[in-house]
Order: sequence, then C-alpha cells, then structure tokens
Amino acid sequence: MPHLLVRHKVSDFAQWRKSYDGHAVRRRAAGLTDMHVFRNLDDPSEVTLLFAAADLEKARAFTVSDDLRAAMQNAGVTDKPDIYFLD
Repeated sequence: MPHLLVRHKVSDFAQWRKSYDGHAVRRRAAGLTDMHVFRNLDDPSEVTLLFAAADLEKARAFTVSDDLRAAMQNAGVTDKPDIYFLD
C-alpha cells in the first residue's frame, strides 16, 4: 500500500493539533488513514505526518486541494509542506 509523508512547521502545536483532528473526515474521504504524527525533538514546531493511502489518485488530489491549503493556513502552518508519496 502506498504511503503519504508530510513535513511542515507550525506556529503553535496545540492549535495545529486541534485543527488537524477536526479535518479527519476530509482525510478519510481522500482514502488516507492516519498512522503517525511526529514532532521533531530538536525543533518542536516541525511536524511530520505519515498516512496509509488506499486511493493514490484521491490522496494526490487532496494534497493540492484548496480545502487542504485553507485548513493548513487556519491551523498555523508556517512553511511550504514537503509532501512525499512512498511505496
């Protein structure tokens, strides 16, 4: 099964986490299953996410959607995310 790895920085982890948790229905609709949320021990503002991607095309569309872009902005993401699809 393919996986999606996302890395980005956030201004406030607690605020980001609340927004992230509130966006779960949209991730599931895109065929994504949350696997791990990691915080960098040396830089706690850096978050790395790992998802299983059941539907690669839906997952790719989700990563470039206006909905995700708005959700990330509202959650306090402070840089351009690094997005990788892995096999």
